[in-house]
Order: sequence, then C-alpha cells, then structure tokens
Amino acid sequence: MRAVVLVAIAAAIGNLLQGWDNATIAGAVLYIKREFNLQSQPTIEGLIVAMSLIGATVITTFSGPVSDWLGRRPMLIISSVLYFISGVVMLWAPNVYVLLLARLLDGFGIGLSVTLIPVYISETAPPEIRGLLNTLPQFTGSAGMFLSYCMVFGMSLIESPSWRLMLGVLSIPSIIYFVLAVFFLPESPRWLVSKGRMKEAKRVLQRLRGREDVSGEMALLLEGLGVGGETSIEEYIIGPDNDLSDTQEHVVEKDHIKLYGAEEGLSWIAKPVARQSALGLVSHQGGMANQSVPLMDPMVSLFGSLHEKLPEMGSMRSMLFSNFGSMFNVADQQVKNEQWDEESLQRDGENDDLSGAESDDNLRSPLLSRQDTNAEKDNAGEQVSSMGIGGGWQLAYKKDEKNSGALKRIYLHQEGGTGSRRGSIISLSGDAPAAEGEFIHAAALVSQSVLHPEDIASQHPIGVATDKLPESAVKGPSWRELFEPGVKHALLVGVGIQILQQFSGINGVLYYTPQILEQAGVGVLLSNVGISSDSASFLISALTTLLMLPSIGVAMRLMDIAGRRWLLLSTLPVLLLSLILLVLGNVIDLGTVVHAVISTVSVIVYFCCFVMGFGPVPNILCSEIFPTRVRGLCIAICALTFWIGDIIVTYTLPVMLNSIGLAGVFGIYAIVCTIAWFFVFLKVPETKGMPLEVITEFFAVGAKQTASSVRN
Repeated sequence: MRAVVLVAIAAAIGNLLQGWDNATIAGAVLYIKREFNLQSQPTIEGLIVAMSLIGATVITTFSGPVSDWLGRRPMLIISSVLYFISGVVMLWAPNVYVLLLARLLDGFGIGLSVTLIPVYISETAPPEIRGLLNTLPQFTGSAGMFLSYCMVFGMSLIESPSWRLMLGVLSIPSIIYFVLAVFFLPESPRWLVSKGRMKEAKRVLQRLRGREDVSGEMALLLEGLGVGGETSIEEYIIGPDNDLSDTQEHVVEKDHIKLYGAEEGLSWIAKPVARQSALGLVSHQGGMANQSVPLMDPMVSLFGSLHEKLPEMGSMRSMLFSNFGSMFNVADQQVKNEQWDEESLQRDGENDDLSGAESDDNLRSPLLSRQDTNAEKDNAGEQVSSMGIGGGWQLAYKKDEKNSGALKRIYLHQEGGTGSRRGSIISLSGDAPAAEGEFIHAAALVSQSVLHPEDIASQHPIGVATDKLPESAVKGPSWRELFEPGVKHALLVGVGIQILQQFSGINGVLYYTPQILEQAGVGVLLSNVGISSDSASFLISALTTLLMLPSIGVAMRLMDIAGRRWLLLSTLPVLLLSLILLVLGNVIDLGTVVHAVISTVSVIVYFCCFVMGFGPVPNILCSEIFPTRVRGLCIAICALTFWIGDIIVTYTLPVMLNSIGLAGVFGIYAIVCTIAWFFVFLKVPETKGMPLEVITEFFAVGAKQTASSVRN
C-alpha cells in the first residue's frame, strides 16, 4: 500500500505548481500594474491574471479525449514541461504581450495537471483510501501557495521587488515534477486495461497493491469497460459451496445459484431472497422512498442505504468482505510485516495441515478467505481474497439463464452479519438442514458481463478473464455513450457542483487576497511592525494559507470516514456565515481596526472551510462517477465548466470590486453558497469506499429510479 501513497504524492506535485502560480500572480500583479501603468485599466489587469485560465480552458477541451488516447502519464509529463517553459518566459517577459503568452502556456500546464491528477489518483488508489489520496492535490496546492507567499513576502521587503523573478521561480519546482513524472509514475492500470495491455496493467497493479494476487481487481477493471446496459439489484443468502454441494446436490441445482470467483476454485452457493435489505427496499420503492424529502434525487437514497448498513470495521463480520485498511496504518503494517519470524511461519504451516471441511476453525473462518490456493497475504500479513475488489465489495459471476453460455457479473456487498453455524441457507428455505456453516446476507448489483462465450475457458466460467481483453471490448469511447442514462445523470451532478464551486468565489478571492485585505485596511494590524501595506497583506496571506494546511489534514482524515457528502453539507454553512460577516463588516462602520479584524478572520475561516469541503470534493466526485471508457470525455466536460466559471469570476472581480465593493461581491457569493447546500443535499450521493466500477453501476440503477420517479 505504501507504493500507491507515494505515487499519489508524486502526482500531486502538479497541484503544488498550480498553487504556487496562484499565489505568485496574486502578489506579482501589484508590481506589474505599477510597471505597466495599469491602475486605470482593470480589464488588462484581469486579463493578465485570467490568461492562465484561458489557457487551461483551451487545453481542457482536448485533455480528456487525448488522455484516453495517449494515456494519463504522458499528459502529466507534458504539463511539467509546459510549467517549465512558461516559468522561463515569464522570467524574461519584456512587455505585457510576452507576459500574456507566458501566462497562456502556464495555463496549459495548469489545465492538464488540475484536470488529470484527480483522475490518475482515482484510477490507481484502492477504494478505502481513495478520498484521502485524492485530497492530497488540495494539500499540495495550498502548500505551494504558502511557500509562494513566503517568497513574495520576502521579495517585497527589498527596495525594488522583481515580479519577473517572482514568476520565473516556477521553473525550478517544475523540473522536480518532470523527473518524478518520467521516472516514478506508472501508467494508470485502468487505462492500460482499456487498451488491452493486460500484462502491463497487472504488473502496475501488483506494484501499487504490494502483492502478487490481483486477479479480482484485474477482473473488475475489465468489467469496468462496459457502459450502459440493464443493471438490477438482487439479494442473496450466501453460503460456502462445500457446505452444500456434497450432501444436497439436487437442492442446489433446483433452488440455488452457483457463484464463481475471478479464478478457478473460488465458488459458493447463493439463495435469492427479496426485499430484505435497505438497498433492496430503496430499489423497489424508487421515488416513493423520498416522499418525506421533496425533490430529493432517489439516487441519493440509493447510495445512502448502502452506507447506513456497512458492517463494523475490524469485526469478524467485516472480515468476510475484507478491506485493505488505511494509509494511516501503512507504517504499522510494514512493521508487522518485518516482524514475521520462524515461529509465525511455523504456525502458518500447522494451519495448512488442517483440511477445510474437517476443521472447525476453518468452518468458522470467512468464506472468501478459505480459498487457500487462490488467496495470499498482503504486505500487512492479512489474507486477501482474489475475489476482493476493495471497500468490502466482491466480484462474482453466474451463468446467464436467458443467454446460454453468457455471463452475468455480480458486485456483492455484505449487509448485516454472518449467520449462525446452526443455520444454513438450506434450512432457511424449509428443506432439511445441510452441513453446518456460516452464511451471509448480501446485496448485489447484477448486469451483463463484458465477457462472451468465446472468452470463457471450458473448465471454469471465468477462465482467462484477467489475462486478456476480449476483442469486443477493444474500441474507443463514443460520444453516444454520453447519453446513457447513468452517464447523463453523473454529468448533471459533476457539472452542477463545478459551476457552484466556481461561483462561490474561491478563485477570485485567492487571486486577489492581498488586494482584498489591503482594501479592508489590514495594514493597520501590522502598522507597528514597520512594514508596508503590500508586505502586510502578503504576510497575512501566507499565514492564511498556512492555517489551511491543518484544515486539509482534517479533511483527508474524514474524507473516507464521514464521506464527501457530509463534508460538503457541514462546511457550506460555515462558508455562508463567514461571507455574511464579511458583508456586515463592510456595510456597518465599526472602525478601522475592528473592520480589519473581522475581514481577516472571515477570510481565514472561509479559506479553511473551503479546503475541507468545497475545494477538494468536486474534483474527487468528478473523477469517481464516470465509466472508464468515457471518463476522459466526461472529465473534459466538467473541467471545461470549471475553467469557464473560473474565467468569469476572476475576470469580473476587479470590475465588481470597483462597482459594488466588497460587500456586494461577498453578498453574491453568499447566495451561491446557499444554493450549493441545497443542490448537494438533494442531488449529490455519497461515494466513499466504493470501487469506481460499482459507483457507475449505482448511477445506472439510480438513473432508472429517477426516471421512474419522474413518470410517477
């Protein structure tokens, strides 16, 4: 697991460069205005700042489709090169026109990194810590801002600060990013699978997961190439195959379904049941489940019903569908691995001598971890089933009864706990009891597999699923796939949250923080220190970004525990309150010092809460909710929305400050934050801990429920 953490950190350096640029231009623009006499030309000033956003918008239009064709890693390498070139040109820039060109190139680098880094991290991270790792770009971006503000503050203390040097320093960290991207970052395993490069994908996945057996996740990546189709929710009582097959073969064939794992030797028996789980109830009731909350999307309840019924972490029950753990115990896991000794190995050997059906301990062990020939220990010393796809989910298959020889793929998740050894799934059906053993109640997402009869080995239903890509799956993305109901629904969520994020005003406030604080009279707070008003605003901006870092640390810890939706709903009201205080501080005359204090505290609270929720979550969500084959296209649409909104906010902020003042600007942002809270509450589902392919299946089911709700 340590490898995937290091890879995510290396990739997030691209966002450090973006944060560095944001803060540097915020400070350098004060000196650019003076050199080129732009005090009376706010539109030119806004264009200098917004030119990088224009570049980001242009490159984003192509970044998604090109990354689907060329790969994620090459695009990140290109972004590092663009950062370097723009830094060198800004260091030279003899006039406004060359500066605008350099800012355009800088925008190209920003657009590629900001758009593709969340996608890259989502496609490489395990579900359990995907949110945590995908919050790293927010952390590195804020760290880059802090370092840049410290640099700008230091330069502002000299007699003649050089804005060219401020901007040109960007080329130094860009070299570090280039080296990491070329020599350390692997290609996304999901992208490799989409191109049929299965062996490369398997090697990358083994490196990232730190174990040899990744067949379950490889099968998952293969199934992720399917877009659309009918997806249904079913429920099963599941028991071990060896508990039933020996003594009740005629019953198994008649009343039960045999489920197969991603490798030969993994199988068990499932008895279909109806409407017993929360997930099943929501699925069957559809829009009726939300009558108590008018206008709430049925998909929100569908996702929520799953998270409400998760088994306890660390218990015997949760072991049935094992987890990978958390980044926070990676170090402890590594220590445990290093402490394995001959005694522990001897105990393992003794356990191997016990036969599965004859050992009482084995009967009590988790069903899916019993497959000793197809499961192994990861670097934490925990047994990992090759069926596991992360987040407590398992991938299984069954034969399609309606289409002879075809397969149905099944994403299973345990609901509640394991049953007693005295109860078997046979006895539950009213027949004679079978061999004693545990059983579980599981919810299942069932849809057509991408595998076809010709891809199936004769001895086992899955055969070579994880070794080669079926010919039918090797094709590029199509714009028509964007109109699949699940994809359309995901685009509505992604585009909506990106629009609201931008019009909450964050990037405008970031770019112009020094000027906003200066206009609020913040220089009064540091007048006794003997530094200029410019330097005081830079110093407070640096302290503000420093305070943002622990806030992001809290968000990283909560992202996979409380969830994305909870963080948004909790932080948006605080954003609204801080904006209201900014408005009141500028409308009511409280004196210079009080006004400066209120403005400074409000801006700090605004930033700290923003980076906990509305900062990282939109990009995380957009990188999670789209199918593999159209992920690049959909991310490009969402990112294009992001950058267009960013341009509008950034370009208009100087004009708005001159026309309606700080109070009017923050009043508009407060209204947007209010709208955003209701949008999140009604439309944004919780995606924590779920494999990407399972999320897209949920969107397919949810879109059907939403359509049914509209018709009713």
